Amino acid sequence: MKSRFLKRTVRESLQGYLFLLPALFVLLLFLVGPIFYAIFLSFHKVQLLGTTSFEFVALKNYMNIFDDLRAKIAVWNTAKYVLIVVPCQTLLAIILAATLNAGMKGEKFFRIIYFLPTLTSSAVLTLIFMWMYNQNGLINKVLDFIHLPTYNWINDPSIALYAIMAMNIWSTAPFYMVIYLAALQDIPESLYEAAELDGASAIQKFLYVTIPHLRPVTSFVVIMGIVGTFQLFDQSYIFSGGSGGPNNSTLTVVLLIYQYAFKNMGTMGYAAALAFSLAIIILIATLIQRKFSKEESLY
Repeated sequence: MKSRFLKRTVRESLQGYLFLLPALFVLLLFLVGPIFYAIFLSFHKVQLLGTTSFEFVALKNYMNIFDDLRAKIAVWNTAKYVLIVVPCQTLLAIILAATLNAGMKGEKFFRIIYFLPTLTSSAVLTLIFMWMYNQNGLINKVLDFIHLPTYNWINDPSIALYAIMAMNIWSTAPFYMVIYLAALQDIPESLYEAAELDGASAIQKFLYVTIPHLRPVTSFVVIMGIVGTFQLFDQSYIFSGGSGGPNNSTLTVVLLIYQYAFKNMGTMGYAAALAFSLAIIILIATLIQRKFSKEESLY
């Protein structure tokens, strides 16, 4: 009897693994395999065109990052982008969600209008903003109409990255707004009624009831924001025509990885070292965020 039960358990386990095989194959081929291959490349000088060669250089590719001025500029631009965009898009998403959750008239209409930027592809959105950022474009005309200074948004090194930041905050905040809106509707109404009995104002209810109950969602939004902003590529590429200009002002780490991997000869290994270093930075930033948000205590 025990032997029959054991055989049946083994047979069911094998059937389970058999059904998992296609998913495991895809996972290994397109996710795990490329990660290990990129790590392998990061320790080699790689020549892919002509006679393919892999020359082991140990940690030389990683050491070269500290002597690369463009890598330092890219890291600084990316860090500045993350530090400004993540808090702004999170705050804007909370404000938009709270506004929609307040029971205002035309809530469904505004929910659709707010969410529209998320439905537009990143490339198309960037091209539309480039048209508006043009020196004779819509934004400068509006600024000139209300007697404010106009800017050369695309070609001024001191402004170009901030123009991309504004575009991304505007386009990504609505996506997180929807997440916040779902979380807001899960907060028990009895908590607000108890706060009203204690004489809390609308702002106090928002600060002491709403915000604490949104902590798990905020933690998720910030982590997703950090991961997404560290990987800025397409907007920067389109804005600068792939160069990271003007004067490297829109050069990000991912754009630099692309340039070393596919535009320069013999630097694929160095690009892989940059990519792996960026993955480590994202992991550290995410762990720090979780530590500060005390995420484990939320569940």
